[in-house]
Amino acid sequence: MPIEAIEPQRLYRQISDQLRKLIVDGEFPVGSRLPSERDLAVQLGVSRPSLREALIALEVEGYIEVHMGSGIYVCPPLPHDEGAIDLSSEEGPLELIRARAMLEGEVAYAAAKNGKKAQIDAIEEAFRQMIENTRAGINPLQADRLFHIRVAEATGNSVLVGLVTQLFDARLGPLFNRLHSHFDNQQVWQEAIEEHSRVIKALRAKDAEAARAGMRRHMDLSFKRYSANLTLQYGAPDSHTAGGKDALGAAGSGKRLKTAAGKSGAGGASKVTVKAAPLKSRLKKNSAPTAAARTDAPTAAPLKPHLRGARKLPV
Repeated sequence: MPIEAIEPQRLYRQISDQLRKLIVDGEFPVGSRLPSERDLAVQLGVSRPSLREALIALEVEGYIEVHMGSGIYVCPPLPHDEGAIDLSSEEGPLELIRARAMLEGEVAYAAAKNGKKAQIDAIEEAFRQMIENTRAGINPLQADRLFHIRVAEATGNSVLVGLVTQLFDARLGPLFNRLHSHFDNQQVWQEAIEEHSRVIKALRAKDAEAARAGMRRHMDLSFKRYSANLTLQYGAPDSHTAGGKDALGAAGSGKRLKTAAGKSGAGGASKVTVKAAPLKSRLKKNSAPTAAARTDAPTAAPLKPHLRGARKLPV
């Protein structure tokens, strides 16, 4: 038998594996509400951002459903004919944001030093497209992608362009997609536009230090946004978000955006709803009322001491 290399497992996978086992073993019965994120994080000995990545993985796999303002509920098992989703190669969404913060801060620094006027103009064009799309209720994700890629292009280094593109496109995977679906609304994009405006201002002034600081600030605030409580409306007092100034001159709102068909910048693109397709509700297949419909749905009991201490996960 050949020897195979042993690779360290991603933290969110360790957490999701343990929670999945508890669900399968009946520790968290079908239809029950999981303990709060705070309680789960304490019992498992992990950070709340890492726990949220694990919960998103379980939601994508169909073990749980997240209901805004209600809680997180255990789903019935998937039918055998429904293929399991393999997330083993997926990076954690919050780890991706941290990696981008480390890279793109330096990219912005180099762009401010080396960028030519035409390149800065191109970055500003993408920024204006973000604003126009958000005002029109169109999801500005493609304009955002173009903004970051053009900042990388202004460095004059093709390797950096490739890395920025690769890391940005990693957010299009199932984990980041699902996480993003919980927070994708107009207020989030308004905050992001304000953060991008600081980067643009620094690039125009060829202030490399300010460009680096602006990009790192944007990534840090993105991390905080995506680390908010999954079951609370974004912007609510208890959601632990970093509220930003509205760069569009209008009050922030939780209104969902639409997405333009085709590539960013294509004129006259048709609009379709951006809301991610929800998990197929298996709770509705039961004859009993759904767990989400019951405000008194039972909350799963805390982890038993012997289970809790069996495998304490690192933060």
